[in-house]
Amino acid sequence: MNRYPLWKYLIIAVALVIGALYALPNLFGESPAVQVSAARTAVKVDLSTVTRVEQALSAQGLVASTVQFEGTSVRARFEDTDTQLKARDAIERALNPDPADPGHVVALSLLPRTPSWLAALGASPMYLGLDLRGGVHFMLQVDMPAALQRRADVLAGDLRTALREKNVRHGGVNRNGINIEVRARDAATLAATRAVIQDQFPDLVSSETPEGSEFRLMATIKPEAARSVQDQALKQNITTLHNRINELGVAEPVIQQQGADRIVVQLPGVQDTAKAKDILGRTATLEMRLVDESTEGRAAADGTGPVPFGADRFPTRDGRAAIVKKQVLATGENLTDAQAGFDSQQQEPSVTLYMDAKGGRVMRDVSRENIGKGMAIILFEKGKGEAISVATIRGELGNRFQISGSMNINEANDLALLLRAGSLAAPMEIIEERTIGPSLGADNIAKGFNSVIWGFAVIVLFMCAYYMLFGVFSSLALGFNLVLLVAVLSMLQATLTLPGIAAMALALGMAIDSNVLINERVREELRNGAAPQSAINAGYEHAWGTILDSNVTTLIAGVALLAFGSGPVRGFAVVHCIGILTSMFSSVVFSRGLVNLWYGRQKKLKTVSIGTVWRAGGKAPAIKAD
Repeated sequence: MNRYPLWKYLIIAVALVIGALYALPNLFGESPAVQVSAARTAVKVDLSTVTRVEQALSAQGLVASTVQFEGTSVRARFEDTDTQLKARDAIERALNPDPADPGHVVALSLLPRTPSWLAALGASPMYLGLDLRGGVHFMLQVDMPAALQRRADVLAGDLRTALREKNVRHGGVNRNGINIEVRARDAATLAATRAVIQDQFPDLVSSETPEGSEFRLMATIKPEAARSVQDQALKQNITTLHNRINELGVAEPVIQQQGADRIVVQLPGVQDTAKAKDILGRTATLEMRLVDESTEGRAAADGTGPVPFGADRFPTRDGRAAIVKKQVLATGENLTDAQAGFDSQQQEPSVTLYMDAKGGRVMRDVSRENIGKGMAIILFEKGKGEAISVATIRGELGNRFQISGSMNINEANDLALLLRAGSLAAPMEIIEERTIGPSLGADNIAKGFNSVIWGFAVIVLFMCAYYMLFGVFSSLALGFNLVLLVAVLSMLQATLTLPGIAAMALALGMAIDSNVLINERVREELRNGAAPQSAINAGYEHAWGTILDSNVTTLIAGVALLAFGSGPVRGFAVVHCIGILTSMFSSVVFSRGLVNLWYGRQKKLKTVSIGTVWRAGGKAPAIKAD
């Protein structure tokens, strides 16, 4: 009756082992570290950078715990913050001899002290949020009208080109806000213009009004197209912010959309607000230029001659130099999209570029006259430019053309990302900012940790005093629930915040509530005269329905918070929902396994240790422990 099959005990044992393993990294804390990453795409960070970092530390007599190349950066760990600060200065001087033109970003960071054997299993600690680690918080407002006006400019230029190709003699195409005005001299021109818009511009809806002897057609961006433009602007801005924040060396930045036109940026561990604001507000532009393939240009590219008059020199991604003409063919404003793909003809990765009408017309004219020559795409940021792509023109280009050759699929994806996110899709302004110091974060961690531990301790004392041995079983189940909750959050790499700690403390109270229901049902069965084994079985069976109903209704509330909440509310909801699921498993399956293991093997069970069972109108016999 009260015996589990072996497979159920195996499930409990596996859950206990996995929970302990993946919760364990949170006990080791973090070590001070210095992170080195590339400040420009032309700079490579690899194993040779590890050697340079080690040499810089050795020259200053500094000892690092480890210096490793991880992902796209080099990370050096140290035992204390004093050594960390000295190492940062030493590495900065060695890798960036010219402070005005740094090639590497040398940033302070904190890295987990997880042992290598745990890291090999994929076990990592939870991230700490801004309120626990300290850092800076920004709320950015995206200028959506500017994004729509930019889209209207592109559509207006495309409409001029389309009308010219159809030989429609209009009286002018102008943008008025986010609307496009087309003037027509007669009804025939008006009808031809309307037909072009209907056939080639599905994002526009048109209406016409007479003005004296002329007609005016007003084309407006459709609401669904406007929402698509706004969504794309937000996504491009978020991608651009991710690229820029990588320079700060933040391990787990929070960059997420809030509402229809706002972006929240949280940078845990960053205390330099001025530098963060400089990076977030940075402007970047793209330019397309022809490569100078004259004899002087080739000599300058090889480093054997000066840069010829009328040309500029820019570094390339592979460390070489590109000599390009000063004439700008097109800019990033003419580039509407860039997508990585695969060239079926050449059987190699490629990047497809989409230009607006003006850019497509220029590229068509220039490429027709320069087939076989090189064209470079220059990315300008903070007043410095670098050639992120140098390709040979193979044919006449237009609004859509491909870049391919000498790149793998990862490099194609990187190039497409740089082209799309080289600049912001719409301007942004900081409408809210605040800084949380590291000491306040440490104080929050201590208080939150103490609240969970003291809450757990008081619950355990009460359960053991009131329910005797069954209280011990409930306390062990509660401890298992806490371990399992931390393990799941760690496996999901969730970011723990103060609201998350509050949800964790609440989860303990809700988890023990299920065990209280079970214990009281067992007591009720004993009061009704049931045998101990029957009382245990009936108590768990009858309490399960109540436990399921109460937890499901609470879970619905948690899902609602998760779906409609934002920021701290979502952090609370995530821990709350996971805590409900783990508490149901621990309070029912795990505690039943302990009870079955202790009492299920006894065939003639006469007493159970569950505290005092009160009988109505009679004495209160104490049911003692075995």
